[in-house]
Amino acid sequence: MRVWHSDTSVMVEPTGVSKLVEHLFRDESGKMVATLTRIFGIEHLNLAEDVVQEALSRALQTWPYRGVPQNPSAWIMRASRNLALDVIRRQKIFHAKEAEIARLIERDGSTPGAAIFSEHEIADDRLRMMFVCCHPVIPSEAQVALALKTLCGFSVTEISRAFLTTEAAIAKRLTRAKQKIQEARVPYEIPAGEELARRLDSVLQSLYLLFNEGYKASSGDNLVREELCREAIRLTELLAQHLAGNQPKTHALLALMLLNAARLAAREDREGNLLRLQEQDRTRWNQAMIARGISHLRESAAGDAASEYHLQAGIAACHAMAIHYESTDWDRILSLYDRLTEFDDSPVIALNRAVAVANVRGPKVGLDAVRSIRGREKLSSYYLLYAVIGDLEMRLNNRQAAAQEFRKAFELAETKSERAFLLKRLQRCVDGETA
Repeated sequence: MRVWHSDTSVMVEPTGVSKLVEHLFRDESGKMVATLTRIFGIEHLNLAEDVVQEALSRALQTWPYRGVPQNPSAWIMRASRNLALDVIRRQKIFHAKEAEIARLIERDGSTPGAAIFSEHEIADDRLRMMFVCCHPVIPSEAQVALALKTLCGFSVTEISRAFLTTEAAIAKRLTRAKQKIQEARVPYEIPAGEELARRLDSVLQSLYLLFNEGYKASSGDNLVREELCREAIRLTELLAQHLAGNQPKTHALLALMLLNAARLAAREDREGNLLRLQEQDRTRWNQAMIARGISHLRESAAGDAASEYHLQAGIAACHAMAIHYESTDWDRILSLYDRLTEFDDSPVIALNRAVAVANVRGPKVGLDAVRSIRGREKLSSYYLLYAVIGDLEMRLNNRQAAAQEFRKAFELAETKSERAFLLKRLQRCVDGETA
């Protein structure tokens, strides 16, 4: 990517601008939408999203010719704010908001790159938006989808993959969720008391799905989207630091994220190829992040109640604390999966449990566990089902059966690194190599 520097901006090739704007959309759009929603009112959430989208479009149109500003995030927010002011001046319903926009303009001043909103304001706005998206008037299946779309910049396609459903179904959920917000006049606030407890679970699930999409991207060239993992951790830390979210299960989720994120650098080789847990260089695991994860896991032990996040964090801790793959405490991991199925009896959890079964009792018993998964038909388009079966068949030296499963997995895999990994496994079956 070629760049040309000037006093106030940097000239970047169009492809580089596109990547930068995509990054800003991922990292900044949620903050902008949350803050503008405070100004417009939650009933005008669509308008706040449209304004931010228009500002990003203008960046794509102007930056290749005028250069990228020194502070791209501030430029986008300033453009969004000015577009908001234009809307307010055109529409009578917003006349009461003009003074607030004017105050923001005055506070901005003329300093290049100056912050338009304080970090404290942005943090509070994002927390409010988290809880608005998870208001009980919104159907539970739409709450997480709305949070992922509004706060995290997920596309309808990405959300549909996270939920293993269709894009049309997700689009309908989002439309209905926004209608419910308008009809119920949902307050733009952080709830308290029992209302807080009811909504916190949906907020945590949204953050959990956000992290998972970053840890294993559902599509694209890259297996890992580290910026999504960082954003999920940042939002969860924000929640844990606030009185409203300082709960054991919040710390358990944060521990789970940190312990898994600590392995990100070792999940791919230098060519971007996927590495299994037993193939990873554990010296590349982030020990400081593991220590933070263990600290939050200890903090999550306050009180008597355990959540699915406690159990998943416990599983992640078993992997993180093992000096090498052979010393992994698979008995402990299987025990934790057995308890986890009491919280979540989904086919995906059952598939993960089957892997633990295979490591404790052998690949044949692991295959039996896969075959006995309740609701297994829901995994028919899930490539990891066939990858797991292929691996277990290969461990049993059933190379022809393994090759058949790896072919199915290859056809369903979305990311380039996963497809390359599965092709390599398939080739080993053909060449007669062992697992």
